[in-house]
Parts: sequence; structure tokens; C-alpha cells
Amino acid sequence: MTDQTPHPLLTEIAARRDDLIALTQELIRIPTLNPPGRDYRRICSFVAERLGKQGFKVELIRAEGTPGDCTEFPRWNVMARHEGGAPGDCVHFNSHHDVVEVGHGWTKDPFGGELEDGKIYGRGACDMKGGLAASIIAAEAFIHLYPNHKGAVEISATADEESGGYGGVAYLAEKGYFDPDRVQHVIIPEPLNKDRICLGHRGVWWAEIETKGRIAHGSMPFLGDSAIRHMGAVLEEMETYLYPLLASKHTEMPVVPDGAKQSTLNVNSIHGGEAEQPEGFTGLPAPCVADRCRIVIDRRFLIEEDLVEVKAEVHRMLAKIKAERPSFDYEIADMHEVIPSMTDQDAPVVKTTAAAIEKVLGRQPSYVVSPGTYDQKHIDRIGKLKNCIAYGPGILDLAHQPDEWVGVQDMIDSAGVMALVLEELL
Repeated sequence: MTDQTPHPLLTEIAARRDDLIALTQELIRIPTLNPPGRDYRRICSFVAERLGKQGFKVELIRAEGTPGDCTEFPRWNVMARHEGGAPGDCVHFNSHHDVVEVGHGWTKDPFGGELEDGKIYGRGACDMKGGLAASIIAAEAFIHLYPNHKGAVEISATADEESGGYGGVAYLAEKGYFDPDRVQHVIIPEPLNKDRICLGHRGVWWAEIETKGRIAHGSMPFLGDSAIRHMGAVLEEMETYLYPLLASKHTEMPVVPDGAKQSTLNVNSIHGGEAEQPEGFTGLPAPCVADRCRIVIDRRFLIEEDLVEVKAEVHRMLAKIKAERPSFDYEIADMHEVIPSMTDQDAPVVKTTAAAIEKVLGRQPSYVVSPGTYDQKHIDRIGKLKNCIAYGPGILDLAHQPDEWVGVQDMIDSAGVMALVLEELL
């Protein structure tokens, strides 16, 4: 605080420090791995039980028919709403409950929730169970001090953000849960650092490119046509033409880190020829020329770019190779696309959060845009709700890393900011 008198909400949140730690640990210890989508019902039930005891009306919502939803791994979401004592706006905190694979290189138990030197470790600690816990503590502290607040407070924990959000926020938005007549302000507690407000994100286009060949005996490759060699030509053209082109495109969006202020392209995967055999197989591969090779590309683009032109750049590159390379044949298929999104800096939730950050941290926030997408895309495009930001505890660079952690003090400070936002808006 910039004055000497502690704010009652911040005092209340500080008193809940042990509860915040325990809550974060409990959330981390539920291994909601995506893929395939483990323990979604378990974590939703945990959140629902806790918030139900605090007077929230809770719903468990399965996103039936969405990508990945099945009997073994159903896509569950929880939506909790606390109605106040008078008419007013609704402030909604949305966190995704799924986490990415563990990966290698950990020195801590990925699902242990270990507390050490003020840091809680675990997969999802930073991205974004620490944010979910902070929003719950903020809401509970606010409701404790202002039980007859205006409007409504909502908290959701949603599925599949790490794989596009179609079984989570997209589904809920399609069902009207983010209709502007129902919800007026949304904060997504993604780990963008506690003194930064994230206004939006770049766009994304995923596509699969397949080159075609003809199988033949590996001792006589001249009788076949290697799809892998054709893909090599594609990769070479990317290096000489496409990457330099993308490096020349820059944005006025405040994207972080600086390297993401330009357009980027990543080759997610490459598969060609004979399939890999199961672990433990001791035989040798068969001598065959590869008749198929596939790559998945991840193209991130800027608000100044048009998606049609983004795709056309790749199509022109492939057409050029086809015109110059004998027997070159290919197919390209769209997989996923998201238009860039950016909330106005003078939007109500932005200005209110900025003022709260200044009160809690004693400094003005910086405004950023995420290099990757998150669930704001669905709230914006499907829900038609523009008054949405990402703000939460955690350091962005730690997301998806081994020994991922979230700082306890960062969560307390962020919870304080969220609670002050509730106080101002409700």
C-alpha cells in the first residue's frame, strides 16, 4: 500500500496465507494431465465442494462432443456464482485446470506441491493453479467482508486450455456463460507476472503439410520417390524464403518477450516413412523408400496481419516448389486458427486492475500481449465480451518448464489486486 493504513481486504488475505498455500498444494496434487485429460472431474468436484460451502451456486458442466471428450476422459468444467444483495455487474475469474505433460529434468515431485523458500513446486503451479487458488482466496476474502455486495462474483475452472480450450471456455461461451448480459468483467489469472496486465494475444494458425512419394526397395531408391526428400525441399524453402519474410514483420502490440514482436513459425513435428516401433522392439527397419512425410506447422501472427494472407504465404511457397521440383506433390490441411485479440487499455477491467496494482505494489503496471493464445480468444470471439484481461501470479517463463513453481508472496499480492478489483466494481 502507498499509505500507512493496511486495507482491510489485504489484511484479510494476508491472514489466509496458510489456506492459500494449502489450497495451491491440493490443486497441484490432482494430476490433471492434458493430454489425455486426467482427473478433470476430480478437480472440478474439489473446487465445487469448497466454493459450495462459501455460498456459491455451483455447476459441473461436461463439454460433451468436444475434441478429446470420451467415456474414459470426459471434459469437465466447474462454474461457481455468488449472488450479492443488490443488482450490479458480474466479475468473473476464469482459470484452466489442465496441465501439460511433465517432461524430463525435474528435481522435485511434479505433483508433490512441495513448499520451499516461499515457492510451491509442481506441474501447473505457475500455469495456472496458483492463479486459480489466488482468485478463490480473493473472492472468499471479499465475500467475507462484503457479504451483501452488489452484482455477482463468478469463478470457473475449465478444461483443455492447453489444447485449444474447446472443451472448456469455448464450450461454455457457446452455451451463453460469457454473454455480456450475464458477465461484464473477466480476469484470467494466467502467469503474466503480478505487475503486468495482459491485454490479449497474437493469432495462431496450425496446419499439416504432407508430401507424397512412392514406396520402393531401399536398395533401389531410384525406383521410388522419397517423400522425405520432398519435405526436405519444403524445409529448405522455409529457411531461405519464409523465415526471413516473417522476421521482417513487426507489430505495435506490446508483445513479450521482444522476440515475439515479429511473426514466427515453428515446426511442431515431423513424421515420415516407416512408423516407429514400440519401445523394446529389437528388430531392424524394413528397407523402404518413404511414400509419405508430414509436418505440423505453428504459425503465430500479428494483429496487423490478415489470416488469409498468412495462409497464402505458405500456399505460394508450396506452389513455387511444385513448379520447380519434378514429381513434387503435397496436401495441406488446416488444423486450428485463432484471430489476434487485444482489449482496449481504457476498458473498465483494465483501468480498475491497474489502480489495484498501484495500491498493492506501489507502482504502475506495464501492459503486455501474450506471444501465445489463451482462453481470451473464446470470450472475445464467441462470447462477444471485450472487457477481458489476463492478470495473475507467476512468471511466464516458468510455464511448461521442469521444476515449475509459483511464489507464495506473488499469489498473496495478486489475490490482493483481485480483491480490490472486486471491491471497486461491486
